[in-house]
Amino acid sequence: ITGRKTRAEKAPFIVEAILPNKVGHATTGRATWGRRLEFVLASVGYAVGLGNVWRFPYLCYRSGGGAFLVPYFLMLFLCGIPLLFMEFAIGQYTRLGPVHALAQVCPLLKGVGIATVVISFVLCTYYNVLMSWALYYFFNSFQEKLPWQSCNNTWNAMGNCSSGFPGNATHLQSNGLLKVYLAFPILSCPSSLSHRLLEITNGIEEAGGLRWELFGLLILTWAIVYLCIFKGVKSTGKVVYFTATFPYFILFALLINNVQLPGAKNGILYFIKPNWNKLLEVQVWVNAAAQIFNSIGIGFGSMISMASYNKFNNNILRDTLIVSLVNSATSILAGFVIFSAIGYMAHIHNLPVDNIATDGPGLVFVVYPEVFSTMPLPQVWAPLFFFMLLCLGLDSQFAMVEVAVTSIMDGFGPKLLRILKRQELIVLCVCVMGFLLGIPHITKGGIYVFQLMDHYTAVVSLMFLAFFEVIAVCWIFGLRRLTIMVQRMLGKAPNVYFRSCWMVFSPMLVLCILISCIVQYTPARYGKSYTYPVWAEVVGWGISLVSIVWIPLGALHEICRNKGSLLQVSLHSLNQTQWSGIRVGHKTTQVSGIRMGHGNTVEWNQGGAQENTVEWNQGGSHGNTVEWNQGGAQDNTITTFSTYIRVSDRCRSLLIVRNRA
Repeated sequence: ITGRKTRAEKAPFIVEAILPNKVGHATTGRATWGRRLEFVLASVGYAVGLGNVWRFPYLCYRSGGGAFLVPYFLMLFLCGIPLLFMEFAIGQYTRLGPVHALAQVCPLLKGVGIATVVISFVLCTYYNVLMSWALYYFFNSFQEKLPWQSCNNTWNAMGNCSSGFPGNATHLQSNGLLKVYLAFPILSCPSSLSHRLLEITNGIEEAGGLRWELFGLLILTWAIVYLCIFKGVKSTGKVVYFTATFPYFILFALLINNVQLPGAKNGILYFIKPNWNKLLEVQVWVNAAAQIFNSIGIGFGSMISMASYNKFNNNILRDTLIVSLVNSATSILAGFVIFSAIGYMAHIHNLPVDNIATDGPGLVFVVYPEVFSTMPLPQVWAPLFFFMLLCLGLDSQFAMVEVAVTSIMDGFGPKLLRILKRQELIVLCVCVMGFLLGIPHITKGGIYVFQLMDHYTAVVSLMFLAFFEVIAVCWIFGLRRLTIMVQRMLGKAPNVYFRSCWMVFSPMLVLCILISCIVQYTPARYGKSYTYPVWAEVVGWGISLVSIVWIPLGALHEICRNKGSLLQVSLHSLNQTQWSGIRVGHKTTQVSGIRMGHGNTVEWNQGGAQENTVEWNQGGSHGNTVEWNQGGAQDNTITTFSTYIRVSDRCRSLLIVRNRA
């Protein structure tokens, strides 16, 4: 580019320099992770959550043991890894949170981005309740004698507690959070959970009063979350060095200790013994896909948000593989830890493993505390275990709160900062709102609210959002644009494996999971004995719609703000994008940031001729034709109305000038 002033420099336009290795949509001044390791640890911490400890081991055991790993890893490589790579690519390229990133990818489905933020925020309001339970057990683990080791407590249910198991209790069965409590009502530990911690009522109709201990612990957990993320990725990136690694020390220590216990071998064999006939059941394959989806966290917007703080050329392919494989390896490790302990309990109480194996919070808040009460040095193992649960919960909570803060800052940052002055106050407002919405879960009937929200948020809503996100990116935004985006960041296009998964396998798998959720839908239940009233089911569907409704609302807004017939506006919106491929010589570069009015698609037909035509449809105005005569010239100037484009064949850089309007 010559030193003389160009028409662009003389014009009152905004100039954006877009180079082959630079981002064209970066938010100037946006914070970045201090080191790549911080992003990897934060992503691993978010993916590896409480579900890896209490959900995967039981699911694997119930779905064929070692045979379940076949559909599990197949779904990981056909759905989990490609879609995580996709979310990382969208976030890192746009450097925006899910709301604005998905709005740029597909304006007609921009409501999907809003929906992901809503579902993450709803989830974090009751996820902290689990952390408050972990803190309750953590603080009580320092007593000389663990409270759940005996029945000599005023809060033990009268006539419903014992320090041991009966000789044969195989006829007792139940489900739900307190499965073990309902199955073995003589245990002191389940009595601790229901009567001392929860003071559970008879149903959701009986809210009861606040559990003031949990109220204080909930304040404490939100205070911890705030102190860890109030500086954004600068503070979170430092905290995850500990919170994302400490759980592995505890898991390995527990595994080494547990395998030496009598009966541990039997528990591990129950966990890994393959039942190949299970692979013939469709539900096993659906469970594998759903576990991958929920564990990695696709569809919650958090991965997009965290990737938006990366440098533009960060190797997200490497990070995708690390996060995905570490997440799966942790699930398997947790399975060995959990089932070795379950085998030990089955041995000392002369019970089948089937009678003790359970999933959900009951596993870590009922079964495992009872394990510690029979182990040497329970005052050492118990607090370490519950502190590990706290770390696992914190890492997930960081990401779910951060996605809300990121989206607010992307959309309203300058306006809010003029009012609140500091970003820390915005984070504080989000945390306070999350705390207030979590209060219903810590009433005496709060466990019923918890179960209802978990069923309709983590199961029903997520599959709808995930389906529309995949359709918006893989099919509407398109494989070609997604490929170009990755190529600009990594220097090479994704291989046929990723392109095939994005175009065919991943969308089809998500659709199958969604259909399965609809066909096999069952109302929320608490245990086997409690059925929610009709009004509670209506509230549950309302919770689902709180996030889902943004998808049609976003589409309606996009249609209403444009002119023309419904079909014309829909097609125009679907084709609107700021990413278009342009071929210079024989190499592909990228046009970014071309926006006239609301944005237009640029089609560049190079063909084999020296003269090329850019067809620019400016929306409501007449079309414009730009001719590029390569003809051996080193510099080419293209002008169309208020847009000035200058292309240098030698440096292959592109300057795009936009009107301020």
